[in-house]
Amino acid sequence: MIALLLELTGISPNAAEHGHQVDQFMELILWFMLILFVIWSSFFVYSLVKFSSKRHPKASYEGLKADWPKHLEWGVIFVEMVLLFGFSIPLWGKRVLNPPSVSEAIVVEAIAQQFGWLFHYPGADGKLGRRDNFLIDPMNPIGLDKTDPASKDDIVTMNEMHVPVGKPLLVQIGSKDVVHNFYIIQMRIQRDAIPGLTIPLWFTPIKTGRFEIACGQLCGVGHFAMKGYLVVESQEEYNNWLKQMAEMNAESSNHARPSVAATN
Repeated sequence: MIALLLELTGISPNAAEHGHQVDQFMELILWFMLILFVIWSSFFVYSLVKFSSKRHPKASYEGLKADWPKHLEWGVIFVEMVLLFGFSIPLWGKRVLNPPSVSEAIVVEAIAQQFGWLFHYPGADGKLGRRDNFLIDPMNPIGLDKTDPASKDDIVTMNEMHVPVGKPLLVQIGSKDVVHNFYIIQMRIQRDAIPGLTIPLWFTPIKTGRFEIACGQLCGVGHFAMKGYLVVESQEEYNNWLKQMAEMNAESSNHARPSVAATN
């Protein structure tokens, strides 16, 4: 049923470990809305026939005298409360209150700017170097502090984020300028990128492939072109990619500023 629903609505198939929960909740909501649509449409047709001008040439200002419409309204409110407190809030809580530990997850910073994405990976030391907005310039787009020893082997890419399949990913989302939104529909994730804040987001990809990273907020005249890509690959391919990025860093080690891999 979920596969049929996704096909009819045009939603891309799920590619994240938690995604089936989101799909099941969407299916539940759509079934509820379908039932609600049938009930209210039937009541609308009933009212047109019951209170037509042919049957009631003189207007009645008393309305319905029966009690069942009130019971129906309270029933709708009850079902909505069940959906909200029984399904929606618990699912939201799982996605917000239970992040993976840093030791078991791959930690990446996703930094939005008009109109693209920058991704900051720790190097072999496993530590992200310190960033300072006052250090941002065309050659150092994330403001990486090169005086911090942890930044020496850091990796910065533009518009492309690589991750291994089946491994938890913890993304620290921020913005350099205006409000953006980190959105990957196949991973069933979406989170605002707000200047001055670092907002965590986590998921575990379960399918390999190349998935578009969209901006879900109108962020300026170039909003339509703001997109990146999430590349989910095997652990071996991911390790090879990290090695390639490390070699690029080594080649630019004589420069004062970090290199940025433009992988768009």
